[in-house]
Amino acid sequence: MTKDKSKVFLFIDEDPAPIAELDTPIVFDLDTKKLTDGEHILKIVSHSPSGREGIRKIQFTVANGPAIRIEGLKNKDVVDGTLSLMINAYDKGNQKSFLINGSETPQTIPFWIWIIVIVFTAWAVYYEITSYNVQ
Repeated sequence: MTKDKSKVFLFIDEDPAPIAELDTPIVFDLDTKKLTDGEHILKIVSHSPSGREGIRKIQFTVANGPAIRIEGLKNKDVVDGTLSLMINAYDKGNQKSFLINGSETPQTIPFWIWIIVIVFTAWAVYYEITSYNVQ
């Protein structure tokens, strides 16, 4: 260990072997493509030149795999009978070209749009009836 610099050790999850041993200050590129999708913990253990130790844990979620969208069922829903589910999964591609196929998830029309259409139609019918009676 150098006399005037702190040293840091980087650990992923509960792995006893560090993924990196670095002198500080340093810029480190963490390649998440080597990790499985899901929640992980980055543990940073530092050793100061005086021999003291510090630990910091950072929780993060990796989502490198294809994105999954579902309509018709939400987390912790209480359901009954047959469910009609719309499921779409799409990848981010290679970040140099945009994937058209499957990159947008079709959705049903939200209920508030239907309410606006019904209110507008009712108002239009009311307006026509009242303007016809005035003449």
